[in-house]
Amino acid sequence: MKRAVLVLAVGLAGCGAAKPLQPPPGTALPVAPYGARTTPTPPQLLTPTTQQRPQRSDELLTGSDQRRSDEFDLPPN
Repeated sequence: MKRAVLVLAVGLAGCGAAKPLQPPPGTALPVAPYGARTTPTPPQLLTPTTQQRPQRSDELLTGSDQRRSDEFDLPPN
């Protein structure tokens, strides 16, 4: 049992080890976007913009308000 836990721990420890991303040998990064002065680096390409990951801008419950009456809420006949 201890050996299985040790093997599992060593295996999981290796999952987080990653090198910085580089393009495959013989290929280059994508061309610079229209209007950009330079080609973006891999970290810049991986960083999401605010349009890709917007922040929540509204509060769902800021206070409790009294509901107005509903004239169509009638009992069944």
